Parts: sequence; C-alpha cells; structure tokens
Amino acid sequence: MKKTLPFTLEQIEQIIEQYPTPFHIYDEQAIRENARRLTKAFSWAPDFQEYYAVKAAPNPYLLKVLKEEGFGGDCSSLAELILCEKAGITGENIMFTSNETPIEEYVKAKELGAIFNLDDITHIEFIDSQIGLPETISFRYNPGPLRGGNEIIGTPEEAKYGLTRDQLFEAYRIMKEKGAKKFGIHTMIVSNELNREYLVETAKMMFDLIVDLNKELGIRFDFVNFGGGIGIPYREEQEPVNLEALGEEIKAQYDAIIVANGLDPLKICLECGRMVTGPFGYLVTKAIHKKDTYKHYIGVDASMANLMRPGMYGAYHHCTVMGKENAPADKVYDVVGSLCENCDKFAVNRELPEIENGDILVIHDAGAHGHAMGFNYNGKLRSAELLLKPDGSVQCIRRAETLNDLFATLDFSNL
Repeated sequence: MKKTLPFTLEQIEQIIEQYPTPFHIYDEQAIRENARRLTKAFSWAPDFQEYYAVKAAPNPYLLKVLKEEGFGGDCSSLAELILCEKAGITGENIMFTSNETPIEEYVKAKELGAIFNLDDITHIEFIDSQIGLPETISFRYNPGPLRGGNEIIGTPEEAKYGLTRDQLFEAYRIMKEKGAKKFGIHTMIVSNELNREYLVETAKMMFDLIVDLNKELGIRFDFVNFGGGIGIPYREEQEPVNLEALGEEIKAQYDAIIVANGLDPLKICLECGRMVTGPFGYLVTKAIHKKDTYKHYIGVDASMANLMRPGMYGAYHHCTVMGKENAPADKVYDVVGSLCENCDKFAVNRELPEIENGDILVIHDAGAHGHAMGFNYNGKLRSAELLLKPDGSVQCIRRAETLNDLFATLDFSNL
C-alpha cells in the first residue's frame, strides 16, 4: 500500500515555523473516515461498539473526535479512565480491561459506571471485599495452547493475561451465584495481525465458547469483545485488512453459531487502537547531522523517546524525505536519534534519497503507540502533538514538554 501524506512540503514548513520539530501530527479527517468504515463493516450486528484502545494515543482531543464517531474507550489505568471522562466518555461506553490492578483504579471505574473486564479469577474476591461487585461483568479468556499468538503479544501460554478455560467457567459460575445481571466475555491474543483468517477464527472460538458456557451454566451473554489486534500495513508491500470482508466473515460465523443456538441478539465489540489512528499519525523531524564511519548515518532531532517501536521491536516505519519523494533512493542510511542507546534508530540500512542537514523527514504510521510510549531517558523532552483539521488548519492538542516540566518533581532547594 503506497504511503502518502496529508500535507505538502510548503504546508509542513509553515507548520514548523510555529511548532518546531520534532512533533506528532494527526489527520483528523482520515481518522473520522476510517472510524466510519469500521462501524459500517459491522453494521449487520444487532449492536456494535468499538472501544478505542486509549493506550494507543491517550489524548483527550483524539478521544473526543472518536466519541463523536460513536466510539467508546478501552481503558487499562486510572489515567486512561480520567482521559475518557474528560472527553465525555463514561458509563458502559468504557471497557475497563486491566491486569494486576490497584483497587483505587477499580474505584474510579465503578464511579464512572465502566464495564469491568476482569483479568483473573482472584479479582472477584479482591473487588467484592473492598468495593462490591458490579452487576455487569466480563472476563478475559486466554486459550493457552489452543491458539497461537504472534511476535508482538507472544503466545497465549506465555502471556500474563486472562483466565484459563477451567477458570473461566468457574468465574462465571461464581458471578452468577453472586447475582450478576449482565455477562460479557473478552479475548485478545494477537497484536498487529494482518491475517484476516486468524481474526475470523478468533471470533469463531469465542462464539463456540459462549455456546459451551450457556449450555453448562445457563448464562445468556449480552456481549462479546474480540479485543483489538487488527494490524496495519507498515510496509508498502503489505495490504491492510479488508474490513468489509472481515465483517462479512464474522457475520457468517455469528449466524452459524450464535443464531443457530438461539443466543442472539449478541452485542459485538472491538477494542482496536492501532488500525483506528495508527496510519494517520506522523512523526515529523529534521536531519541535523551526517556521519560517515563504517556506515552512513543521518542524525535527526527526534529520538526513540518520540517513537519507541523501531528500537524496542525492530519495527519498520516508512520514512519520507519531504521534497524528495520522486528522487532516486540511491543512498543507504541508518536514521538515528541522539539517545545513548545503540538501538535508537528509526531506520537501518534504509534506501533513501540523499539527505542533507535541514531536510524534513516524516516517519509514517506513528498515530498509535508512538507518542504514547514516549519517555524521558537522557532527559529528552516529549514532543508536541498537533491535529490537522479537515479545513487544513492545525490545532495544538498537547504542547511540547519543557525542562521545567521534567524537573517539576525535583526539589533543588536542599542541595
């Protein structure tokens, strides 16, 4: 899938005059159109809800855009719950899926009326003994050896998340006895998956499980949450998941299993993050150094502190040199940041046009797990986040950090 940009060299130069590099910028119109496409792909469902994975891009302005498109929020921490609250997302429009969670976070989730999606059977007593159980409950299923995972999230057997099948049946039995009124079920076993067949197989696995739980425990399920995991094509030779075909194929499984067993209507839920905003966020940076030793390096003013994925996972992110899109890619560079870590690289042995100091580089597909995973190693400051509006204007939705922000938790007076 060919990589394109929602701005020209002239436009980005004008933006840089007001907001120095590095920064992240998100394309609001593209995010809205993508959200509508996802919703339409599951319009067949009796009820459909996408809970946007707040961890992917925890900015209340982005959450507000998605709320306007009918999305809820998938939260896993107190901060994420508060961000949803600030964006106007409350009640059962929040799915609280957390693990090893302090009770204070459950208190806030209960205050907001969020759905509790528990990660472990012991959390039943943990919550019941301190704040009382909610009437709506869900559990996260880990199928273990029954399913494979992928390299980002690992294999289910090695993952810290979820309940085993036996634990799951026992957990629902306990909650039924304790008077729960509404039941849901959840799983999340892959991340950034482009194989549509795997995603459909996950849906079938969950539908079959719902039938088994109903037959053994007499529980009628209100919703099933397939988690996220729908991938995006980071490389140009990759293709995106066909959402329309995915929706149709999951519908076929729904009809064959849920409808056939008299268990409809069943609400269908997703908690995608990456595929919703990932392709529509960009890290904009400038080349500030060239170094030639055993390899040829381009030093930029961004670093792994702005985008961790290449250094952490060896993940590929496409790079565009602005103004040189049609120039021959006849140079081989490592594009690197300034952290004191050799993994601080955005690209390794990448064929690119010749780059000069001052050139603007745009790193694609940084709209999820990009700014969100930023950190302050070496005292690096987290960059600004900008929103490119449908009319072409730019809104600053998070200012860049300052040294005063970095030092705010230190008391220098006693030195």
